[in-house]
Amino acid sequence: MSQYMMIVTTTARMQDASRIAERLVEQHLAGCVQIAGPMLSTYRWENEIQRSEEYMVIIKSRADLYEQVETAIKEIHPYEVPEIVGINVEAGSNEYLGWLAGELRKEQM
Repeated sequence: MSQYMMIVTTTARMQDASRIAERLVEQHLAGCVQIAGPMLSTYRWENEIQRSEEYMVIIKSRADLYEQVETAIKEIHPYEVPEIVGINVEAGSNEYLGWLAGELRKEQM
């Protein structure tokens, strides 16, 4: 398993994305959070095709912190079923990963 992970979620409002980003960085669950958008999402919800503008929230963290990140997102995310997916980081520059390591919690709590 990879030591580092990018965790992705989406929100309908920039304010919600910013709130998630600040909470995760403040709690040292993320070293960096990027917000991209708005973008168009197309999905099925309650048996109907939906289209909506969303913001993508890209969270840089460690794999062993995934569950804590997921819990923190769910505590403040307005969606009933938020997208929360983790993608293992297979490679990265030593300098960046070293910086990231220094910004994250030292131990899983």
